[in-house]
Parts: sequence; structure tokens; C-alpha cells
Amino acid sequence: MATNDDDTLPLQPPVRLPSEAELAAAVRATPLTTALLRATAPATGTETETGSGAGSETGAGSEGGRALDSATSEAEAAGEAEAAGGEELLDEAVRERVAEVLREGEDPQILRTWTEVCRDVVLRDEQVFLRLVRLFMRRERLAGAPGVLGTLGLVRRVAQDPPPAVTRGRGRRTGSGPADTETTELYALSPLGSWAARGLISEASGQDIPVMGSFASRDAAALLQGLRSYPEPERLEELTGWLAGRDRGAAAEEVGAALATASPLGRAVGVELLATDFGDEGRQVLDRLIDTPRLGAVIAARLGRDERPSTPEEIAWALVDMAATLLEFGGETDEVIASIAMGMDAEEQAGTLTLFALGDHPWTAQVLRVFIDHHPDQRVAAAARKALRRLHGLASIRG
Repeated sequence: MATNDDDTLPLQPPVRLPSEAELAAAVRATPLTTALLRATAPATGTETETGSGAGSETGAGSEGGRALDSATSEAEAAGEAEAAGGEELLDEAVRERVAEVLREGEDPQILRTWTEVCRDVVLRDEQVFLRLVRLFMRRERLAGAPGVLGTLGLVRRVAQDPPPAVTRGRGRRTGSGPADTETTELYALSPLGSWAARGLISEASGQDIPVMGSFASRDAAALLQGLRSYPEPERLEELTGWLAGRDRGAAAEEVGAALATASPLGRAVGVELLATDFGDEGRQVLDRLIDTPRLGAVIAARLGRDERPSTPEEIAWALVDMAATLLEFGGETDEVIASIAMGMDAEEQAGTLTLFALGDHPWTAQVLRVFIDHHPDQRVAAAARKALRRLHGLASIRG
């Protein structure tokens, strides 16, 4: 079944990026940079020195720069044909400005300028942008000439798996023929490509794709927002970096304070962290918060704390909150429906949905629309429509 909103980009896992200095060094090593520096070099007979020496003058010869230079060298070679006239990708005035930054700018300025270059070149061709999206989101490989993605240094050549051997006769294995030697070159995103793709996709989707290690200095609210899409090992790694230098008890209190205003999925992550990764300090925070209206009902439901009594309004609020975590993550509609149905028959589900308007949860309308549009039983869908009308009516009364 399709996700609830096919136009919404599912939350993306964190991406690992090199340091700013390494990324800037990779920019200096791209075919387009080489072409721009050569084309804009002063006519004094020093253009070769300017082009080849740009890295050493600006720091690309550093140890970090050499590491990324080797990762992009194959794409440089593959992009030579485009790079020969690659400067033509940019207007003349832009070429001069970009070349000046590449020749003399500091790392942050170079990266800001390269962001503008990538945005201009990639977004002018929808097919190029979609190709970059597939390389980033699906981890696909690009077959054949890399085109402008190679010119910009956004892809690198990768090894291709050898063709499978064919068994003939009594178990003898042999190649499938002369055609086996004719392989198509494959390319994957370079580290610079991951950096550029993340930025462009974030701009296009409005979703801030997290970067590993980037939350160490942020507050607990930002941490919970970022950790929503983290797989378990990466979540623990990010949390460990965030806790470094912090008092564990104070950190647990900060996470607990952020639960009330977090998104449903961020709240679920925070409850899980406090219950499993903060030890006694985290459990003490949860014990205190469990008596909080609404939030306490969510904590009790997620931790199976049956001793905590909840009002019908709190139960409705907690059910919506838990269903909303699936919507926020990009879960499928049948998962959302199952999270509320919990084995109830259609009549019981319809009765539960009538309570939703009372809970005043900000995601109530979105959850109800899932039942209206996708529930297979018309009685439940009708109850959801009635609850949505009541929700709108109560909202107008509340002002």
C-alpha cells in the first residue's frame, strides 16, 4: 500500500560528510575548477602554474585534501570532455566571480560558492537533478558517462562486480563469452556529491536531512528532531557525542523537558532514550513526567505502565500521538490503521474514533483522514468523517 502522502519525502537517514576543509579541497580538484582557472588565468604565461598550483596555494595539498582528491580522480578523468568546455556551464560574469573565489577564497566561501554553482547547473536540467536524487536516496549507481555530475566532481568511479560464471557440462565453470570483458563504467556519489545532493534535496523538499555528529552543540529539542530518522546504531553514536561533556542527570532532565513540545516521532524517540539509554537518571525523569496530563498518557502507553489511569480525552490524545509517529516517519496507511485498531472490531474502532475530537491533538485531522480515505470498512470511515466534522466545530468554538 502506498504511503499516506506520496508527495511527502520520507524521513532520510543521516549522512556522513567529510570536514569543511576536505570538501573545499575536493571542490578545488574538480574538472570544472580546473577549466575555470585555466580559462580565467591572466595572459602572462602562468596559467598552467595557476591551474595546477591552485590546490597547494589554497590548502588542497593537505592530508585531508589528498584523501578526497583520490576519491574524485576517476570522475575528473571521466569528466575531461565536459571540463574542456565546462566553464561554458556558467555565464561569463559568473565564471569570473567563481574563479576568483576558487583561486583566493577561504574554505567556507568556496563551499558557499560551490553550492550556488551546483544549484545553477543541476537544477536547470530536471533529469540531472532526478539522477542526483536517485544516487543519493536509492544509493543507485550511474552507468556510462557522468556528464555534468562528473564535471562538478559529484560522482566517482566504482568497481563493477565481475559477471557470474556459467556452469557447463559436469560442473565445469566458465565465463559467459567475450562480451564479459565489455563492461559499462559505473559511478556513485563522491563525498562532495553527498554534500551537494543533501543540500539540494533539503532545499527542494523542505526537510533538513541530518548530518552525523552535527548535534553535539545543539539543545535537546534539536537532538530529538534530528534523531527521528536515525537507525539504532547511529542514534546511539549521535547520543554519545551529544552527552560528551554534559552531566548525565542534567541531560536527562533537558530531554524530558523537550518531550512536551517535540513532534510525535521526536517524542517517541525521547521516551525511548530516557527509558533505555540514560539509566536510572532517565527512568527517574519518566517517573516524574508520567503524571503530566496527556504527555503522561503517552509515556504510560509506550512503556506499558498500566497503573497510570487516563481519561478518555488522554487516551484519544495518546492514540493519535502514536499513530502520528508513523505518519511522520512516512509509514504506510495500513500501519497507521493497525496502530489504532489493535485487534478491535469495526464497531469498537468507530467508537474509539468518536473520542478523537475531544483530545485536541495537532495531528488529529491527519490521522482521521487516513481512516476516511483508506479504511476498508465504511462504518469506520463514516465515524472518522463524523469525528473530523466535530473536530472542526470544536476548533471554531475554541477560537
